[in-house]
Amino acid sequence: LAGLSVGGPLIRDRLHFFGSYEGNYQNRDNLVNFQPPTGFPALDTVNLQQYNGLFTSPFRSTLLFGKLSYAVSPTSSADFSFSNRHETDVRDFGPFCCGINSFQEAVNFRQNVAIAQARYNIFSGPWLNEAKVDYSRFRRNPSPNQPGLPQRLFQIPGGEYIIGSNRSTQDFIQRRIGIRDDLTYTGFEAGGQHVLKMGASVDFVTYDILKDNDGTPRFLYNAAYGYEHPFELNYGTGDAALEEKNTQLGLYLQDDWSPSSRLTINAGIRWDFESNMMNRDYVTPQNVIDTLTRYNDQLPSPLDLSRFISTGDSRDPFLGAFQPRIGFSYALDEDHRTTIFGGFGIYYDRSLFDVSVDETLKLTHPSYTIRFAPPGMAPGPGEVAWDDSYLTADRDVLDQLVGTFGRPEAWLIDSEVKVPKSRQWNVGVRQVLGSLLVSATYAGVRGVDQLTLNWANFGLNPDGSCCTSFDLAPHGFSNFIFSSNDAKTWYDALLLQIDRPYRGVENGIGWGAGIAFTYAVRSLEGVDNLGDLFAFPNTANIPKHPALDERARIVANWITDMPYLFGIQFSGLITLGSGAKQDIGGPIRFNPNGYVRGGFSPPKESFLIFGKWAYRSVDFRFRKDFPNIGRHNIGVTVDAFNVFNYDNFGCFATPPNLPSGEPDPNLGTPNCLNGDPRRVQIGVEYDF
Repeated sequence: LAGLSVGGPLIRDRLHFFGSYEGNYQNRDNLVNFQPPTGFPALDTVNLQQYNGLFTSPFRSTLLFGKLSYAVSPTSSADFSFSNRHETDVRDFGPFCCGINSFQEAVNFRQNVAIAQARYNIFSGPWLNEAKVDYSRFRRNPSPNQPGLPQRLFQIPGGEYIIGSNRSTQDFIQRRIGIRDDLTYTGFEAGGQHVLKMGASVDFVTYDILKDNDGTPRFLYNAAYGYEHPFELNYGTGDAALEEKNTQLGLYLQDDWSPSSRLTINAGIRWDFESNMMNRDYVTPQNVIDTLTRYNDQLPSPLDLSRFISTGDSRDPFLGAFQPRIGFSYALDEDHRTTIFGGFGIYYDRSLFDVSVDETLKLTHPSYTIRFAPPGMAPGPGEVAWDDSYLTADRDVLDQLVGTFGRPEAWLIDSEVKVPKSRQWNVGVRQVLGSLLVSATYAGVRGVDQLTLNWANFGLNPDGSCCTSFDLAPHGFSNFIFSSNDAKTWYDALLLQIDRPYRGVENGIGWGAGIAFTYAVRSLEGVDNLGDLFAFPNTANIPKHPALDERARIVANWITDMPYLFGIQFSGLITLGSGAKQDIGGPIRFNPNGYVRGGFSPPKESFLIFGKWAYRSVDFRFRKDFPNIGRHNIGVTVDAFNVFNYDNFGCFATPPNLPSGEPDPNLGTPNCLNGDPRRVQIGVEYDF
């Protein structure tokens, strides 16, 4: 780590500047350790072990910030600021949840965020107005670290071994011009003191999108083919670029009302609008319309074609994003030693755009799946004879192959798609006990109208097994994927917290400490896992079930002076986690050979008197401030992370049971670490 900041007056009492630089340069290491099964001569020729070794995973981050502040008059001020964050991160190789990636398969994750902002504030009596104009440019650009190689995935008992280039190149550039004005008035009294706040914002956004998903061809191998040649190819080609525009508008009004010194009520409402949240000008291609019209009644999940065929003007902007919020805080006694508090609000999720544009890209840049015939056998229905010339990343060769045998996938977004929303609330109590502040809070969230993607050409059999289907391949398509808003989420959490704020003591030892315990339970309906957009075959087949996230966590912190040890200040952080459960048998719910939802819990280890935990980490910090020399101040810090070098294992193998019904011996084998091993960093701070 490296850092530097400087600031001071350019014009005394009128114009000031501040600038800073922070660099974060890390060289982490990931181990690649392929151990292929024996008895497969074709696999031996690949020699997977040549890819083994300890490889560096470099992370580079540069943060720049600059600001000018100007006192325009006694009642107004202006400032201009600029910030830039640039990061590169070579990652996603080595062990992962389902196997091992070679260093060839690493992705270089680049990000660059630049923001320029001009702000003008003016106040007069009870009025305060804050106006702001900003420009931002956000770029996210993950791409293969070693491009140009075909990817080869070997399905090994207990996991997947992957060599070759990373599968996708993505380049998202978002430019935003934003204008915002906030007005605050503190002079209104009616049944107590009111602080009225209102504001409006408008943002003009442009998107330059490149989503070359599956642009690197992936060839899949398995034991059934003796690893002699692939059984399947996944490959995306065509025009992966897209340009779109969007205008975002936000309005809000809020009243912070204090009817008495012991009661405060916060009430407000916000309204948001986007002109192009759902790819409004999309027109369903005629070949998709023709196939849907002809075969819709034969699909396991027939669609209302009036909703899933888009004409370019059939999707109206959403105007109903009214989001009321209310909260309160009430002291039960005059000294405010016991306080109860709570709140409720409705919030809309504004993330539909990225999904909706895929409706266009799935046809302009389709991903194809090609099935190859087994070694030594003639191609069956839907199969292609293997040729060694196919094992390439040459687009001309592969475009000809998929152009002859491939079938694209069509996505269909409902013209009546709903914007996902959640209802959130909390209630709690705070108690002052001497120098301690103790609180207990319950928080609840109910998510509704959550967006999922379903298969129109697949469904479950009458007995609930998988699957009945309609073969779209002879009609030019591989799948029809349609949107649904039937998924729901539930979240309930209890937070217990004890804090003792830091207090310096003259001629003594100042100290502070805190501990927080969180227990949370989340449930899902219509989706398998959190963040999973796809519901196979559809949401109706996925009943309500507990999510697999971590339930319990403890975070403790402290800071204390050490005057008898050279005036060093000692602080630290302890983090303990119960770990997240995993499904046994992978995400395929219809696996008859041992699928158990949430059947695996990570192993736990003891930590002092705090029980057993799947995640344990202890961090220390030592700081020494040296005596001032005039206006010059020097401070030195030493940070030690994961002091006891705990191995926080993750990426556990959870294969299905063996055909005999016995658990697979690889069950519970860890393949990665959650967090870094012990490391130390030293920093120096110089102020003048």
